[in-house]
Amino acid sequence: MSVRRSLPAVLGAVALVFGLSTAAAPSAAADPCGFYETGSDAFYNHCTSDGSRVVIKVEVAWGPDYERCVTPGKTWLGSASKIQGAHYVGRTC
Repeated sequence: MSVRRSLPAVLGAVALVFGLSTAAAPSAAADPCGFYETGSDAFYNHCTSDGSRVVIKVEVAWGPDYERCVTPGKTWLGSASKIQGAHYVGRTC
């Protein structure tokens, strides 16, 4: 096989690899599953494809912790300065 024939194949393969890695990049920037904070807000992202609702325990900085039922997707919990964390407690609601 000559260099003339293999060079386009190599360039095409390189473009394909870089094209796939750039296409996958937005999912890395998506909201993570579970508890996370932005600069000012606290969220819980319930990642599921079955539509289930789950109970989470929300840990509050200067108040009592509480449980909350969350639906699939992102739920705002409050100010990041007031919420210390949140986690799934192991049951649905």
